[in-house]
Amino acid sequence: MKSRLEEIIACHCAPALAGIKPANLVSCRIEADPSLEQELEQLNRRLNVNGILFRPVCRCKNRLLLLVYRKRTLERHLENPRLTQYLRRAGYPEGPLEELLLHLESRLAAGGEEFPHEIGIFLGYPPEDVEGFRRDRGRNCKFSGYWKVYGDAERTKELFARYTRCRNALLGKVQGGRSIADLFGAA
Repeated sequence: MKSRLEEIIACHCAPALAGIKPANLVSCRIEADPSLEQELEQLNRRLNVNGILFRPVCRCKNRLLLLVYRKRTLERHLENPRLTQYLRRAGYPEGPLEELLLHLESRLAAGGEEFPHEIGIFLGYPPEDVEGFRRDRGRNCKFSGYWKVYGDAERTKELFARYTRCRNALLGKVQGGRSIADLFGAA
């Protein structure tokens, strides 16, 4: 059975669920869905066994920021030495995924004027795009889609098209009555 939360997750997190992107991030309005916490618990109960996690990384009064990822996909992604080095320069510890995510959560919770743009590394954005956005404060990008692109525009356009096809396919299934747990759960 589908829920409003599942439609939101299908729309914003399909590439991570499908394993073609290391993670996706979605902001959920707490007051719009009083059963949000219970639905997330159910999704985690059904899908954590398959390595799919729904992790609140930041909470405020009205919103919950949810990181959706396949654990092994995100671990492999962050094993890239270029990404490890980028995160280290941003103050992240060396260590397993859990330590990196805890550090990210603390950076998000700290608030302040500077948003932790390195979150883009976790989400699979190329480092040149993360750095370009940070450096230029979102201006002067080559184009904008799922994120603002400062690096390889043609390759990224193809990737964005793949993400859109994935999103449309999953959203169609969920809107047709299928649940995310049934689609990605154990066979």
